[in-house]
Amino acid sequence: MSLHSGASPKPPTDNTLTRAPGPADRAVLVLEDGRTFEGRAYGARGHTLGEAVFATGMTGYQETLTDPSYAGQIVMMTAPHIGNTGMNDTDTESAQIWVAGFVVRDPSRVVSNFRAQRSLDDDLIAAGVVGISGIDTRALTRHLRSAGAMRAGIFSGDALALTADQQRDAVLAGMQMSGQNLSAAVSTAERYTLSAQGERVGSVAVLDLGVKTSTLTLLAQRGFEVIVLPQSTTAEDLAALGADALFFSNGPGDPAASDSHVELLRAGLRAGMPYFGICFGNQLLGRALGFRTYKLPFGHHGINQPVLDRATGRVEITSHNHGFAVDAPTDRVIDSSEGFGRVEVSHINLNDGVVEGLACLDIPAFSVQYHPESAAGPHDAEYLFDRFRALVLENPQRRATVSTPEEHTP
Repeated sequence: MSLHSGASPKPPTDNTLTRAPGPADRAVLVLEDGRTFEGRAYGARGHTLGEAVFATGMTGYQETLTDPSYAGQIVMMTAPHIGNTGMNDTDTESAQIWVAGFVVRDPSRVVSNFRAQRSLDDDLIAAGVVGISGIDTRALTRHLRSAGAMRAGIFSGDALALTADQQRDAVLAGMQMSGQNLSAAVSTAERYTLSAQGERVGSVAVLDLGVKTSTLTLLAQRGFEVIVLPQSTTAEDLAALGADALFFSNGPGDPAASDSHVELLRAGLRAGMPYFGICFGNQLLGRALGFRTYKLPFGHHGINQPVLDRATGRVEITSHNHGFAVDAPTDRVIDSSEGFGRVEVSHINLNDGVVEGLACLDIPAFSVQYHPESAAGPHDAEYLFDRFRALVLENPQRRATVSTPEEHTP
């Protein structure tokens, strides 16, 4: 399902941008508060609508573009020079580009990397992603930090025939991220399985709410047979599966609009299944335990967020992409209002004090708000997959016995 609007794809260009500036290259970014930024068309021509956010990573644009968590968002890269390493088929985090639009300051005119198979511009055009370049991204970042993430639109090509008032009316008619359940747009349509790598420790049911390829790979590398489930999976489906553990992935949208996923998680927790959730999966654990969630002013998007692990005192540099957070007290252990025992905040963002992780003390469940699979980003938090493996091995209800690959038949 595409969340783009009115894109007009053009044939792929070569790796060098040779077009001279002219009226056909003009584009405009329109924010819902009326502020506009004029620049040059980048990627497909047409128009697109979405929530404008900024991502602070200096690299990793390919992983950002193919991260399903960015569905419905117009992503602006704060790093000024984007596209110089091109695109390849190895570093994608899903089967397609998900962003609603793309904003950069200086797109690279050449591709200089031995792994590159195409230019970034090629892939944006092929995917119908409308973008804009040549704007003052620093000014836009400062504006979004002050005013907050907001609806926006990019207009180029034939869409420039719209008047300024018509463009803003289109933006104001676009969806707001609050209240949106986008899981069906990004989840797998059918169940599929990845075999465990090395010593098999059991099976994990992964609810795909926008899961990234790197997450599944890291679970399989820890010895899990990874069973990826559609977001429409029911508690009955989960019980019939007989998996040893449960995992909820990252994904787009408002956790307050995902009641069915909260109930599915509660069913898994009541069944004693060890649970690990990241990003959206952290927010849903918070709701399952009885906490509320709320929208952040401009969210966390990038690969350089400092997070404190309160158990060890260690500060991790982490990868983030979320616009919502869990509202839980950070100064004490509290009892879950839903009957799941004691809960504490395990991780805190050092920039703004936002809850970055939850740990259940009486049931085998924990979660983090950031992306420990680090695609793209640092590897500081990859140990969490080892922690999950240990939690499953220690669970007295675990159905599987440890086996070597030769002993296991998928």
